[in-house]
Amino acid sequence: MKENFSRRAARPRPAPLPPRPSPPEPGALAAKVRTMAPSMTRSMQRVAETVAGDPAGCAALTVTGLAERTGTSEATVVRTARLLGYPGYRDLRLALAGLAAQQASGAAPAVTADISVDDPLRDVVAKLAQDERQTLADTAAALDLAQLEAAVLALASARRIDVYGVGASSLVAQDFAQKLLRIGLVAHAHTDPHLAVTNAVQMRSGDVAVAVTHSGRTVDVIEPLQVAFDQGATTVAITGRPDGEVTQYADHVLTTSTARESELRPAAMSSRTSQLLVVDCLFIGVAQRTYETAAPALRASYEALAHRHAPRER
Repeated sequence: MKENFSRRAARPRPAPLPPRPSPPEPGALAAKVRTMAPSMTRSMQRVAETVAGDPAGCAALTVTGLAERTGTSEATVVRTARLLGYPGYRDLRLALAGLAAQQASGAAPAVTADISVDDPLRDVVAKLAQDERQTLADTAAALDLAQLEAAVLALASARRIDVYGVGASSLVAQDFAQKLLRIGLVAHAHTDPHLAVTNAVQMRSGDVAVAVTHSGRTVDVIEPLQVAFDQGATTVAITGRPDGEVTQYADHVLTTSTARESELRPAAMSSRTSQLLVVDCLFIGVAQRTYETAAPALRASYEALAHRHAPRER
């Protein structure tokens, strides 16, 4: 299967969406840094982490000053600003000043410390709750609404929907598929990589394939998405790495954010939280656009299961 798969001619990529007319809001800057930093070069990481860690101090620096502070070059500072969504360093400085003002007013929550092995459960609960809130806020702030809208429209009119995910992402894939089934859409989650590919071969124009992979490099998810892409289906990637390989075969990319990974908090924990938020946004968007059929289907599913939730007679 892999040999045949590798020979398949790639479908031309769709034209990219036009760039946004304005850079991210200050609140989205911190989210973008947390999302993009792992995929940056080390020198760009130093710039991104420095501006996120001290927005007030960096807002007062010239491009030369920030380059000296981070031990990088002016070109690296400018490239980092552009990667974060700003036309130039001046725009980044304005966003840093806005972010500093938000933090001074208490609008931005503080980043919590990592969970340690001897933390009492009270602290574990507080730290996890804070990290979950931060992850959700970061994902919402950085989510590309134009890409989300396009994915919703494709899903709402799809003849068939396949969702791919393995490991922790398979739970998200199954959650999404069962939600879509309950509003009357034909949707299936494929967690077996072989079955995923054999099902993807049957897809065509008018179908939608959704890949869920935090790393953006999971072969078992990328392969069926590429097959579906080559067959003419509309493809969507939900990933924490917008530069990951999976995006090469995605018509629409929805980026998720994660909390910092630690020994007792693997990336799979926080990535699942942000993935579920994106899935819920997709589901609600689809339900809104198919309300005339979605609402009766949802009521019917509730009624079909109602007797299972009724108290038993003694």
